[in-house]
Amino acid sequence: MKEITNCFWFLVMVVLLMQNIFAQNRVITGADRIVSDQFDLIKNKSLAIVTNHTAVLSNGRHLVDTLYSMDDVKIKVLFGPEHGIRGDAPDGKVIADGKDLKTGLPVFSLYGKIRKPTPEMLKGVDIILFDIQDIGARFYTFISTMFYCIEAASENNIQILILDRPNPIGGLKVDGPLRDDSLKSFVAIAPVPVMHGMTVGELAIMFNEELWIESEKRADLRIVTLIGWNRKLYFDECGLPWLNPSPNIPSLDAAIVYPGICFLEGTNISEGRGTLSPFLTIGSPYINSSDLIKKIDEFSPNGINYSTVEFTPVSIEGMSTSPKYLNEKCYGLKLSLTNRETFDPVKFGIIVLYSVYSLYPEKFEFRQNWIDKLFGKPYLRRLISEGKRPEEIFSMWENELTNFKKMQAKYLLY
Repeated sequence: MKEITNCFWFLVMVVLLMQNIFAQNRVITGADRIVSDQFDLIKNKSLAIVTNHTAVLSNGRHLVDTLYSMDDVKIKVLFGPEHGIRGDAPDGKVIADGKDLKTGLPVFSLYGKIRKPTPEMLKGVDIILFDIQDIGARFYTFISTMFYCIEAASENNIQILILDRPNPIGGLKVDGPLRDDSLKSFVAIAPVPVMHGMTVGELAIMFNEELWIESEKRADLRIVTLIGWNRKLYFDECGLPWLNPSPNIPSLDAAIVYPGICFLEGTNISEGRGTLSPFLTIGSPYINSSDLIKKIDEFSPNGINYSTVEFTPVSIEGMSTSPKYLNEKCYGLKLSLTNRETFDPVKFGIIVLYSVYSLYPEKFEFRQNWIDKLFGKPYLRRLISEGKRPEEIFSMWENELTNFKKMQAKYLLY
């Protein structure tokens, strides 16, 4: 009788949660569903949870903290991606193993010497649970961590559940070149475009079904899907709280420009790390802001405004401790979106590179290994150095992008 009563009240709570979410026009995440209508998937199971600070439920509580307090699941181990399990480590910092300060659970870092869970780490685990907010760009490393977790699940005969979350920059825009096989890296884990236009759940299915994972068989993969999300929605239309997905993506606008402005990381132009508005502030000591604006104006980019700015990158604890041009005055542009629907971030990023090179061919530098990894092709450096105009560069990926979209359609859930 007690079990029936408990079941009744559990169902009542689920119904009330759903009503509250729908009343607020909120997208229901996979995380909210796994503790409500999809709880049977993990009931009485031992879990390895791959997550960070973004795995927050609609009530504001972290998924790990919620599951840890429940009797019907057992968390064996946590795995943290770049920036750590609670998301407070600066970009690129190697993270050591340890314990979660809130729960005392063991934490293994997947951003250090080991990037894929080992059999020893997964001992006694029934299910790998993945819940991390992505931002829709190929070089954002959380999808690389997911890739390796799918691979580990296959190799160790463990089920993997992906708790889906919205692509914050929408699911309609797919742009940029596909990554060459020779340039596979942790910032280019799969042959997808720079802007893939997919959720992590959709990407997971693609990684698995296309057998891009280096395993002899597909993983036992299941997606806990979103409710209420469609491909037109940006994150601020989902009714969900914005949590900086990483220290240098402090706003949705920064996430929207990121797929193009991130190319600057492969050059000697500052992408704004060391300021409080990274990716919306760009420049270098050798740039004349007014001249750069005139040059970019020649291409009439849509949906974005750019104005002159002076800034001095500094060490910011928890964001960027060793940015380019540390304590050196830079001149460049302050970016602000005017129409995100018409803005093309990948193309704008290339326009910026072309414009700076055109103005300062003797001072501008590519960081060869890094720009090739970010762009996914080796030809960007060559074409810009040859003076090819942006329109010519854009045309280089049109055919492969068309073919990718045809393949991608098989894996879209929304």
